[in-house]
Amino acid sequence: MITRHLGSTGPRVSAIGLGAMGMSDLYGPSDEGESIATIHAAIDAGVTLIDTGDFYGMGHNERLIAKALRDRDRDAVQISVKFGALRSPEGVFAGIDGRPAAVKNFVAYSLDRLSTDHIDVYRIARVDPAVPIEETVGAIAELVQAGHVRHIGLSEAGAETIRRAAAVHPISDLQIEYSLLSRGIEAEILPTVRELGIGVTAYGVLSRGLLSGRWSPRRALTAGDFRSFSPRFQGDNLARNLELVDALGKIAADKGASTAQIAIAWALTRGDDIVPLIGARRRERLHEALGAFDLELTPDDLSRIDEAIPAGAAAGDRYPAHAMAELDSER
Repeated sequence: MITRHLGSTGPRVSAIGLGAMGMSDLYGPSDEGESIATIHAAIDAGVTLIDTGDFYGMGHNERLIAKALRDRDRDAVQISVKFGALRSPEGVFAGIDGRPAAVKNFVAYSLDRLSTDHIDVYRIARVDPAVPIEETVGAIAELVQAGHVRHIGLSEAGAETIRRAAAVHPISDLQIEYSLLSRGIEAEILPTVRELGIGVTAYGVLSRGLLSGRWSPRRALTAGDFRSFSPRFQGDNLARNLELVDALGKIAADKGASTAQIAIAWALTRGDDIVPLIGARRRERLHEALGAFDLELTPDDLSRIDEAIPAGAAAGDRYPAHAMAELDSER
């Protein structure tokens, strides 16, 4: 397994991480046995970074990871946890809480659910507009000093916020959406984190399945599936986006690869400071994703990919309007 550093101060991790959210939340039903088998298969393949959130399934995802790691070497993996998202008993998202007291409360519950004495990378899921980022990061820094957290990350933060956070404590990485269909970070955010020596863990590399090459407008979605209200999966937006994916699929066919593998391989070429997160829920999809390592994209291939999906070509925002308004990275 190829490895990369999460920034200049973070841990060395596998060049692809496993995003575990879909095993508990937001993409319809999942099978716990298969989820655990997928985590085990990822570790056996050399994947060392597992990403979760304390609000994924209201704690279910952390308990699932703890169960999967019960008979594995905890210190052989790095667990990245997002915190701060508030939810109602019905599962509805109800804001973000980055107050220092809340930070310490959130971590206490996560440590218990994960059955661990430390979290490798801890980050607030969204910047709390009511709490200065310096206070939130300062609280996590105290957790670092106490040994409960090893490294501090950020999620969906804009350039100014990143600079303010880094002035308080070294930041290992910024977790943010980055894919062929979401390249907004290239203008300002990516240059900023590179200037500051901060890595990127890129989620949404397959754009929630759009770039898998298997999406169909006729696919039935279960209640609560994020894609049922995501703008990129609606009407004319979906039709346009699938045209882009079809063009990418032709390049994949010429390379003897799947569309998903081409999309992941492209992300891997964007820099040694970028670690794509793969949201595989089944071993089959995990093994397909890891096959991206076997692809060598030539300058000509990359040029063809840019022609097939130019920057900014995606139709529709990456989140509904109310969620876009909560993204510090989009301000």
